[in-house]
Amino acid sequence: MKKAYLSIGYQSRQKLAAEITAIRELLSAHQIELFVFVDQYQFAPEEEQSMMQQAFRDISGSDLLLAEVSEKAIGVGIEIGYAAALGKPIIYLRHALAEHSTTAAGTAGYSLIYAHTSEIAGLLEPVLAKLGNL
Repeated sequence: MKKAYLSIGYQSRQKLAAEITAIRELLSAHQIELFVFVDQYQFAPEEEQSMMQQAFRDISGSDLLLAEVSEKAIGVGIEIGYAAALGKPIIYLRHALAEHSTTAAGTAGYSLIYAHTSEIAGLLEPVLAKLGNL
């Protein structure tokens, strides 16, 4: 099964629960597992190097990276840059009312802007079709 790494800020996790569910359901229909780093691990503040090494391993093992950037987080930017360096497809996703990130959008191959969670699947579907078998 293919794997999509979802890059989100730790502080954003609970606020984005509905969006993550919508993404997970669509990807599952395409036989793609959604991997949410912040759901998988807990690191102490002094474990920052271990945390980033694990994130890099997980991104390396993924077929694409989705970056939900409705709330800016420096870690998301680092993960986007790492995925770009590996040549992974990157999808930039944010709410229409959120501030635009020129660096994240400029690095991503696809930019999706949604006003309602219900729009995410319709926006993401054509991108997955373009990416084909990854």
